[in-house]
Amino acid sequence: MTSAYALRWHSADRPSLDDLRGVEPLTLDHHAHDSRLAHLSIGSWHAVPPGFAWIGSLPVPEGVPALSNTYSGWQSLADDVVRQRRWDRELPAAAKAAYRAAATRGQVDVDFGAGAATLGAATPRLDLSGAGPMRVPTSGPVRWSALDQLPRCTALTWAGPDRGLARALADRPVVSSLTWRDAPPVVDLTDTGLRHLSLAGPDVRELRLPRGLHGLELAAVDPSLAVYAADGGRWLHLILTGAGAETTVPAGLHGVRELALDGGGTISATAARGLAELESLRIHWRKPPGQLIDAAVLAGLPQLAVIEFVDGYGLGADTLPDLASLTQLSISGLRRSIVLALRARHRGTGVRLVIEGAKPDTWLAANLDNPLRDWVDDDARGGAAACKAYAGAVRTIDKLPQDRRRRADEAEAALRKLVESLNSIDQKYEIIDTLRREEAFDAFMKLAARADVPAHLADQWFDDWRDF
Repeated sequence: MTSAYALRWHSADRPSLDDLRGVEPLTLDHHAHDSRLAHLSIGSWHAVPPGFAWIGSLPVPEGVPALSNTYSGWQSLADDVVRQRRWDRELPAAAKAAYRAAATRGQVDVDFGAGAATLGAATPRLDLSGAGPMRVPTSGPVRWSALDQLPRCTALTWAGPDRGLARALADRPVVSSLTWRDAPPVVDLTDTGLRHLSLAGPDVRELRLPRGLHGLELAAVDPSLAVYAADGGRWLHLILTGAGAETTVPAGLHGVRELALDGGGTISATAARGLAELESLRIHWRKPPGQLIDAAVLAGLPQLAVIEFVDGYGLGADTLPDLASLTQLSISGLRRSIVLALRARHRGTGVRLVIEGAKPDTWLAANLDNPLRDWVDDDARGGAAACKAYAGAVRTIDKLPQDRRRRADEAEAALRKLVESLNSIDQKYEIIDTLRREEAFDAFMKLAARADVPAHLADQWFDDWRDF
């Protein structure tokens, strides 16, 4: 475990050690922070970013503890610095004052033009896509001034045409995160204060981004999409969700240094072709077998230093080509049978190899399709029990009768038994944290759909039955 903290220091030039003598640690007072240190505990999984350079050592100031109780990666530390600097230098004083005042304002009536709803003035996230309780007119103008009633709202979800959205965000730079589904052919967010954008829509052909954007997630977009970003996307962390064998990086993002591919069972490395500045690549397989094809493409990336694989159960010890620039390879979720060969291949090469969640091949043969399989990484017995409970529910649901009434009753019983089993497992092994709860919910909802249970009813059952 590494302890890292930021300094209250900025410059366009790399500092010398003397420049940093006596510089205080950075304290965070942006948004709801109350002068806490920008201090993290960082695990071995997270590689030191390739852009970091060692310049020497100085004594740690008094008051900085050996470890932080905040655990994250190096990027979170950089994000803290950027968010504090943006708060100090870019956000209007009135917006900051309204943000802080909203903490004690209580409930407010909010009306975007389709009728008022009562929300907390400190609401941080707002879904205006039609999927949540907040209503907007189905056509015509939207009363974007209603956002002023929610000065702590920093994240929006939207769907469909612009309808004044971009202008509303430009006028309210406190909104830093946007999820936009079914986006229109042209999306221009140049004048907004967004730091993170998640965009989906097969009709999008042109995307213009603000200079301060750091995180860009693209899903279900047309391959012909052209993106206009500062320095060819050099400052972006690019995530392509739904990645597969034919995924490509959109035109205009040739300068990307951080790429994540999140997709199905087989993902092609050709998505990274031509990204000469690429330093970091992360691939997360959401389905088995977890196979990487066209890996030879990576040999043509001279700056690629860090690779992370998650649930790469189809990887072999020789899947990757030799990469002279590689400094760290982290793999979470792989077949145990390849571990020794992987270690032997990278021994003495200068590559730091981090391996987590190696599982026996025989166990994977029975559980590769089980969405709770990684729970065994937290607790072998508890994880195995969860996998067994899920597998039993699958067998029951696949044998449901066709008679509608009997099918509904037996489906409810099978789903309830699954949740009650997970309740007992968590009570005994205490393994269901936020991530595992989300995985349990996703698995439950897929089983419910398989049993023809309406989504809204299944959602209600899950919340009513679970104790975790």
